[in-house]
Amino acid sequence: MLDQKKSIWSWAMYDWANSAFATTVMAGFFPVFFSQYWSAGVANVDTTARLGFANSIASLVVALIAPILGAIADKGTAKKKFLFTFAFLGIVMTGGMFMVQQGQWQIAAFMYVIATIGFSGGNIFYDSLLPGVASEKKIDHVSSLGFAMGYIGGGILFLINVLMYLKPEMFGIADGTTAIKIAFLSVAVWWAVFSIPVFLFVKEPKFEDAQLKLGAAVKAGWKQFIGTFKEIRHLKVVGMFLLAYWFYIDGVDTIIRMAISIGTALDFDPSSLIVALLIVQFVAFGGSLLYSLMARKIGAKPSLYIGIAGYAVITMVGFFMNQVWHFYALAVAIGLFQGGIQAISRSLYSRIIPKNKAAEFYGFFNLLGKFAAVIGPSLMGVIALLTRNARDVTIGSTTLENMGIRYGVLSILALFLIGGLLLRKVDIEEGKEQVKYLK
Repeated sequence: MLDQKKSIWSWAMYDWANSAFATTVMAGFFPVFFSQYWSAGVANVDTTARLGFANSIASLVVALIAPILGAIADKGTAKKKFLFTFAFLGIVMTGGMFMVQQGQWQIAAFMYVIATIGFSGGNIFYDSLLPGVASEKKIDHVSSLGFAMGYIGGGILFLINVLMYLKPEMFGIADGTTAIKIAFLSVAVWWAVFSIPVFLFVKEPKFEDAQLKLGAAVKAGWKQFIGTFKEIRHLKVVGMFLLAYWFYIDGVDTIIRMAISIGTALDFDPSSLIVALLIVQFVAFGGSLLYSLMARKIGAKPSLYIGIAGYAVITMVGFFMNQVWHFYALAVAIGLFQGGIQAISRSLYSRIIPKNKAAEFYGFFNLLGKFAAVIGPSLMGVIALLTRNARDVTIGSTTLENMGIRYGVLSILALFLIGGLLLRKVDIEEGKEQVKYLK
């Protein structure tokens, strides 16, 4: 049954579990450690480009396989099985980073790519379980709860990891380098342990046409994928929303994944960057819950407009960032919008898709989101490389250096502008009617 507290909290706990990877690894220590340990001695702009390309490769793989796997999962009632498989992949690769030695940036990048595939791939099937947990009345709240739990859970472990890094002697650790390696191992354990409730207490919805064994499910899933890809031309609202989402979530994901790398390239102290990430985590916890209240008051779509506008301003201000306190201020702003724009996008999408094809349609959702993340980090990396020799700019008494990195940041603004304009064409009520066409 829908809206059961046990199922809702068990579902949300997976966000608590895997967000440790997003915070400690993806946004936190991996970019810093990659730059200063695994890719030591390489120019900042080249390291930024390497990290951007690694993120793009991982996103490309997920984008290509997501809808097909989603269709197979729908036909075989296998959402939880695929969730377990991808989570296991991410957990093993994350723990394995503990073993990578200094200078082995290729191995580190490879393990990061595979772990990111596990993280992102698992989210496809985690998201697809949402319509089976919450009714339309509560789906915005439950989606926001998941993100809020993710921010607080990921933030708690990240805070512990930061203390390990800054004060290793307090934990009986030899030095900061060893502390970061142990932090990667702690993420793997955290992710594994707190994933248990979703597998035990969340029931996967079953439909009459979704009781096939694996071999038959693969065949039927592939056929369904082709059929739905053709039928999606009739679901104009779904198509337009996915296109809008493609652009604006790209900007969000790029900022999440590249923020620390940007700060490092601008020569901010690593400890200051870590503090900024902690600010994002704990501000985003409250921001996600407040966003669900705002969506209830003004509607999901207007709430998305506010989030997109907020990120556009953040990107423009980020171009002029020159002091550590600027980075802190932007961290607060990002925290206010980050969880909300993700949660409301996820719940709004659930309103315009058929429930019996949730995994497949969330596969398309993640395809567009992750395919966009192929473009964003690469766009930023290419622009940074092309403008690496750009002259410093003086504004009043302030001189802006590292203009290549700054122009790379500014290029992300276009994604928010395009996404916002496309979202204007999305009619949610019409989308609900179009879904009935498939039933």
